[in-house]
Amino acid sequence: MNPDEYCRQKAVASGSSLHYATLFLVPARRHAIMALAAFCREVEDVVNECSDAQVARTKLAWWRVEIEQLFDRRPNHPVTSALRPFLDEFPIKAEQLHQIIDGREMDLAQTRHLDFAGLARYCNQVAGAAAIAATGILGYRNPRTLEYGANLGTAVQLTRIIRDVGADARRNRIYLPMDELKQFDVPAADILQTKHSSNFAKLMAFQARRADTFHDAALKCLPQEDSRAQRAGLIMAAICRATLGEIERDGFHVLTHRTSLTPLRKLWLAWKTWIST
Repeated sequence: MNPDEYCRQKAVASGSSLHYATLFLVPARRHAIMALAAFCREVEDVVNECSDAQVARTKLAWWRVEIEQLFDRRPNHPVTSALRPFLDEFPIKAEQLHQIIDGREMDLAQTRHLDFAGLARYCNQVAGAAAIAATGILGYRNPRTLEYGANLGTAVQLTRIIRDVGADARRNRIYLPMDELKQFDVPAADILQTKHSSNFAKLMAFQARRADTFHDAALKCLPQEDSRAQRAGLIMAAICRATLGEIERDGFHVLTHRTSLTPLRKLWLAWKTWIST
């Protein structure tokens, strides 16, 4: 298996919407985005699959060394080998890859966030840095497009947090801010025990409105001259917002099941967004 195929399988193995978002890209940009997404998945898997936090930290430290090897043009892993040809073609920075690892290390240090300020920092690390890197790969002329990328990364991450509340709880993680659980009178124990309630639904509606706010902010920041170049990101946004709408129509029963769109609907959203932008 060559590095590009390894990255494609790694990036889309979990039913990711990335396949549809990158479907119409030219091969170089598609391969670079897939390699970036595979890197994100690799470091996320370290945290999710290692029961020993110290072992996870050791593995993440290995990835930090591998990033330096990548930028010295001496990569060892299939993911970094896939990224290597694009370092001169696209503005991929070592700092962005290190920030993604910084975010995953936060998962090892804490399983709760006291307030949204803390959660926002986490989103900026694990998703914002990756989204800005992806924005550079897709191409832009106006520097304000990077602000669009940062907002879109946070919007997508917040949507994933809403969708995956139940799955995260089974790992003893609650990303929803603790002060907001208190505000809506939702005990953390109820989330860990998958107890749905009207208060929980109100809490999740509040989270959904916040995610929508970041989606709106991203679109507001995107300059017209860069909208066509950024169509892959706009497809991802369309799929995320449609997923969020389905979760809301289902009454936010995210503690017991994970909502996802059918492949056909994702394809339709991708095509519709691509031709209308």
